Amino acid sequence: MKNSITKLVVTSLALLLSGFAQAEDGMLVSGFGAGRDLPGAHLSPDPNTEYKVVFDLVVQDENLDDPYPFLPAIAVYMNTLQKFDVPAKNRKISIVLHRGSGLIGLKNEAFKARNGGKDNPNIELIRKLHKAGVTFHQCGQGVLARGIDENDLLPEIQVDYWALTTLIELGRQGYVKIGG
Repeated sequence: MKNSITKLVVTSLALLLSGFAQAEDGMLVSGFGAGRDLPGAHLSPDPNTEYKVVFDLVVQDENLDDPYPFLPAIAVYMNTLQKFDVPAKNRKISIVLHRGSGLIGLKNEAFKARNGGKDNPNIELIRKLHKAGVTFHQCGQGVLARGIDENDLLPEIQVDYWALTTLIELGRQGYVKIGG
């Protein structure tokens, strides 16, 4: 029950965030906007703060036909940091892929072979996010359990020993975990 509620909240937040931003020219992640202006907001991104955030992406296989819903929200977040002049050195954003979400990092042919011939709708956004400085961590135990050949993963995807190990290590380094 708790897991279902968490998934509902994370998915709702992703859709909400991506719906509030209109695509703008010159954004860090093209095709997406940033958070809208809110004069007098009590808390806003601070260019002097180091933002260490790890997004823990968990999705079941039945959701693979559509783009992963939290990726656009991460694009909006990256653009919002840019909008507030947070320099690249202060944007340390990571994404951990495990369970079904691990399949979104497959190259198109491998994805099609595992998903009824359908194209991977996440490739372009994964590449844009990586170019913007986001690191992607694939659960190595999931790779082994699913029989994924590492050569079938996008070059933007780093395979770590285990998603749990990655989350613990990034947490030790001061990253704030979102999702999961």
